[in-house]
Amino acid sequence: MTKVRLGIAGVGGIATDRHIPAFRDFEQVEITHVYDINKERAMVVANQFQIPHIASSYEEMLDQIDAVVITTPNKFHAPMAITALEKNISVMCEKPMATTRAEAGAMVQAEEKSEGVLHIAYHYRFMKEAIAAKKIIDKGIIGEPLVVRVKAMRRRKVPGWGVFTNKELQGGGALIDYGCHLLDLAMWLTGNQKPVEVSAQTYNRLSRMPNPVNEWGMFNPETFEVDDHVTAFIRFENNVTMLFETSWAANVESDEEHISISGTKGGLNVFEMKVNQADDTLMTTLNIDYIQVDHPFEYLQAENFITAIMNSTSLRVQPAEAKDVSSVIEAIYLSAQKQRAIRLEGEK
Repeated sequence: MTKVRLGIAGVGGIATDRHIPAFRDFEQVEITHVYDINKERAMVVANQFQIPHIASSYEEMLDQIDAVVITTPNKFHAPMAITALEKNISVMCEKPMATTRAEAGAMVQAEEKSEGVLHIAYHYRFMKEAIAAKKIIDKGIIGEPLVVRVKAMRRRKVPGWGVFTNKELQGGGALIDYGCHLLDLAMWLTGNQKPVEVSAQTYNRLSRMPNPVNEWGMFNPETFEVDDHVTAFIRFENNVTMLFETSWAANVESDEEHISISGTKGGLNVFEMKVNQADDTLMTTLNIDYIQVDHPFEYLQAENFITAIMNSTSLRVQPAEAKDVSSVIEAIYLSAQKQRAIRLEGEK
C-alpha cells in the first residue's frame, strides 16, 4: 500500500477543525471521500478541502477506501466501526468508544477478526504533558501509583450546538463527552489497571433551571436530559483508587483540568507539571519547565493511526483499554441510577 485512501464519516466541527487538517499533512494519505446524512454539509466540506467524492451512503464509501474516521454521534460509533472492520477497513473512531460496555466489547471482537486496526481518538494521550508524564512514571520516579485525583471541570460551558444534550444519540453528557478524556488519560498513566468497583452520583439541576447562563451557546433547559456534573470513587485492581469529578456547568471559579498521582516514591501533577518527593529529611518539589515535542497532538494521533496501518506498529490507544474506559463510564451511570456501588465483574 503506497497511499491510504481515507474516508470521513460525519463532517461536523471535529472533522473539519481537527481530523481533516491533520491527515492532509501526510503524503501517505489521500482523503478521497466524505459521508454525512446532511448532504449539503458534505458538499460544503468536500469543496472546502478539495475532497473528490461525496458518498451517497456509508456502505458505498466503505467499498472505495482503506480507512475511515468516524465522527458521528456516539450512538453510531459501534455499528459503523464494526461494519468497517468486517470489511477489513481500519477505523479511527472518535471518543467515547461506544455508549455501552457491550457495544465496546463487540468492537474489540470485530477488530480481533479484522485485517484492519481500530483506534479510539482519546487524543489527550498525545498531548505533550501526557507524553512527559508517561516517561516519568515508566522510569519509576514516583514508584507504584496508589491514589489518583482527576478533575475535568468547566464553568457554565454546556455545548449549545449539535446533539450533545440528546441522551438517545449521545448516551450521556459531561462524563461521556468531556470527562472521558481525563478518565482515559489517568487510567493509561497508571498502567491500565482493571477497574473493580464504582460509586458515583450524577447531576443536571443547574442546566435544567430556567434561563441558565452559558458561555457556549443556547440550549433548552426543558429538554436537557443528560448529566452536567458527575462525581465518582473508583477502585482498581492492586488497591489503586481514583477520585473523579467532571462538569460542563459547575459553579466553580474557573475551568480546571487536573490529574495528580500519589505513588510509593513520589507524586506527579500532570498539568502544570510537578514531581513531589520525600526522603528521611527532605521534601522536594521539581517543576518541569519545558516539554519538547516535534508536533501537536492532532498530528501525532494521525501519525500513530497511519503508521499502524502501513507498518503494523502498535496503536497508543488499544481497543481493550478503551473498552475499560467505557466499562467505567457505564458503571458510573448505573451507580447513580441505582444509588449504590457497582461491581464491574458480571454486573448486568
